Amino acid sequence: MLRVGLTGGIGAGKSAAAQRLAHHGAVIIDADKLAREVVAAGTPGLAEIVEAFGAGVLTAEGELDRPALGAKVFGDEAARRRLEKIIHPRVRARTVEMTQSAPHDAIVVNDVPLLAETGLASSYHLVLVVETHRDLRLQRLHATRGMSAEEALARFSAQADDARRRAVCDVVIENNGTLEQLHGQIDVLFRERLVPFEEHVRLGRSAPAGHELHIADPDPTWPEQAARLIARIRHAAGADAEVEHIGSTAVPGLPAKDIIDLMLAVRTLDEADALAPRLAEAGFPRRDGEWADNARGLPGETWPKRLHGNADPGRPVNLHVRVTGSPGWRFALLMRDHLRAVPAAREEYASAKAQWAMQHTDRFAYGDAKEPWFDAEAHAADDWAEETGWTPGR
Repeated sequence: MLRVGLTGGIGAGKSAAAQRLAHHGAVIIDADKLAREVVAAGTPGLAEIVEAFGAGVLTAEGELDRPALGAKVFGDEAARRRLEKIIHPRVRARTVEMTQSAPHDAIVVNDVPLLAETGLASSYHLVLVVETHRDLRLQRLHATRGMSAEEALARFSAQADDARRRAVCDVVIENNGTLEQLHGQIDVLFRERLVPFEEHVRLGRSAPAGHELHIADPDPTWPEQAARLIARIRHAAGADAEVEHIGSTAVPGLPAKDIIDLMLAVRTLDEADALAPRLAEAGFPRRDGEWADNARGLPGETWPKRLHGNADPGRPVNLHVRVTGSPGWRFALLMRDHLRAVPAAREEYASAKAQWAMQHTDRFAYGDAKEPWFDAEAHAADDWAEETGWTPGR
């Protein structure tokens, strides 16, 4: 089963996106619909709202009078939070029930307008956001709901802005054109990413990675992408899990293969093995085989570790699970921090990367070619650490 979060500001076209996903067979769980159901007439949710806000929030028929309730909470932060504490837990409970009752091979899409605000993004395998220019949203809201510009802008200000939504979202769906253009984006996304992603999660395998080498220009969004992945790993492994963004994509301005390298620190490899099922369920299955780090001159040629990948075909990831204090754990942090701090070392590495890429078109051969440079870097970084007093995690 694949769990997908879908969000977007009012008037952006999120509902149209959800309908197209449903057309392809996705199971849609509409948070707004659930929010209405859990406070319907005769429910404990409605009784608690009446207790909190008074009988004036009821219609003559005993239904929730939404305009009356809105008048009580609009502009009152404490009242709004009190209302959320009544509704949100009930919506989450119904969401869990519906997710658990979905087919085991389903793509379950949670349509959540306030996904960015609730802090639940890390509980999904993937998060989508529908974005539309503000002026077009205003036009749509006036045409479809009769809202004035002032009313619409007030609703905009009550929600997260585009930047905040983008920070928690993996895929941005632009909806500034026709409905057919929106459908076209979703059709490709569903076919090429969501369907294989679900299969990989269900079968516990990583998305296949090709052998062809490509060194990409520095992408300023790599750290943001890593932060979202780290949040998912912590959601699976525990909030206190020590997860770091490492490797070339963690060094600003450095060209790199478009693969996010992450490192999860554990006390023992037994602990790593115990975490493996939870990581796989979160979309980070363990890669087959035996994996080890070069000890870089320390006693013993290698140091064992576990390696996980990403089930998402749209975002290659190497998740290295290393024992805290091991040579590989230390070198990963030291090299990253050394390259971040010393421009000359970073430029030397970038130049060497360009040469290796010209000599090797296979990424595994490219990796082997880097080993002698890494040995030299280990000595240079050790000298830098001694000079600066660097310690891991400082």
